[in-house]
Amino acid sequence: MHRLPKINYYDIERIIEFDFVRATEAAALNSLRWLGRGDKEAADAAACDAMRGMFDLMNICGEVVIGEGIKDDAPGIFKGEQLGTWVPGAPQFDIAIDPIDGTTNISKGAPNSISCIAAASPEEGVKVALRDVPSFYMSKLAYGPRVIQYTQKRGDSLNIDAPIAETLAIVARAVDKRVQDVVVMMLDRPRHKEIVEQIRACGASLRMIGDGDIAAAMAPSRCWRRRESNVSAARCSAKCGRAMRKSGNSSSPTAMKKISTTFSQRTISPRARTLFFVRPESATARSCAG
Repeated sequence: MHRLPKINYYDIERIIEFDFVRATEAAALNSLRWLGRGDKEAADAAACDAMRGMFDLMNICGEVVIGEGIKDDAPGIFKGEQLGTWVPGAPQFDIAIDPIDGTTNISKGAPNSISCIAAASPEEGVKVALRDVPSFYMSKLAYGPRVIQYTQKRGDSLNIDAPIAETLAIVARAVDKRVQDVVVMMLDRPRHKEIVEQIRACGASLRMIGDGDIAAAMAPSRCWRRRESNVSAARCSAKCGRAMRKSGNSSSPTAMKKISTTFSQRTISPRARTLFFVRPESATARSCAG
């Protein structure tokens, strides 16, 4: 593909990152009417149509290097498609795209379907920024910021080839919990039988999912503030009760001051919920996602 000289975006509302976000938003909104209707192909087609429509407004020269729909004849944005206006001087992008990851979920009205785009602009002297690779299974390990901070302090990182028991022990120490309190999320597939047995042997809990692995891989990095605030409020209530009983008077100014301080400290800085995700030999780097 012929490479063109780049131009810059000068309008803040047309910054290219925002346009990619708008494309995923359009895909999600357009597929919403198919939520729970049992037709995953129609949902996928609606997402593709909306995403193409958004790209038609984007001043880029985009080429899909990893696309959807080839392996199962589903509607999709295919490898080799050109997206954007392709006006001379527009920035060039190699694009990996999945209008809906989790079409089964959306057809059943279940959560965790997500619209995804990965795009990269080749640097000067580089022909491609993203490269298509043959389909194969690979191992993935996703974990939250507390685990990252813990391993950075130790001067190392989690090894995806390490035994599951060792990985779970490190994660448990990082989040200051027992291994029995760690939740492992993974795809429910027959090929995962051996590792499921290893996780259960360690005493950790499992949350098996049928589809929607991209949303699941993102879950450990999310901060579940509402749930933690509720937990903190419950703990606060218990401490308030103890403070009142010790003071002997529920209206005691000293007790109420202590109660108020405790509640403020607990609710202003809620802790992130701990969630650990493991997906062995199940992720696919491929030209046809899904």
